[in-house]
Amino acid sequence: MMAQQISMAEAELRNHLRMLWEQHVFWTRLTISGIVFDLPDITVTTNRLLRNPKDFEQLLAPLYGPAIASRFSTLFTEHLVIAAQLVKAAKAGNSTAAAEAEKKWYANADQIVAFLGSINPYWSARDWQTMLHAHLKMTKDEAVAFLSKKYADSVTVFDQIEQQALVMADVMAYGIARQFPAQFS
Repeated sequence: MMAQQISMAEAELRNHLRMLWEQHVFWTRLTISGIVFDLPDITVTTNRLLRNPKDFEQLLAPLYGPAIASRFSTLFTEHLVIAAQLVKAAKAGNSTAAAEAEKKWYANADQIVAFLGSINPYWSARDWQTMLHAHLKMTKDEAVAFLSKKYADSVTVFDQIEQQALVMADVMAYGIARQFPAQFS
């Protein structure tokens, strides 16, 4: 098998996206633990997590324009807010509210999927749906592990989340580099 060569610009794009996705899952984990354990830094941690969609927006705006980048940021922020609602409802033992939040969370993921599929011809909506639904399931599993005091399980799940986040970053980078070859060749 021949090695694929990529330009320095594409490598930098890939590294930037990997960092953003790593930050997404890292700050999500810290926010979940902050909610579950009522940690004193929950506000600061949550605010940092909510910066992540804006960081994605800054990366995407020069490529897709401010309106499209802002729409992604809005959808991604909603993803995070709904996730926090789900964790809070589960922690409170409110299964009805948790089920409703989970339903909204998956609907939001499907909005993100449709959006991504519409802005880049190299991104498959089906692939994004598979990835984002897996991401949601693993994130829920991570929160359940915290709530169930199965801390070793939460670490195992986080390892999977982290690996999957890198795949999402690479898929995103690959599609952007193919859609804008003059900038990434």
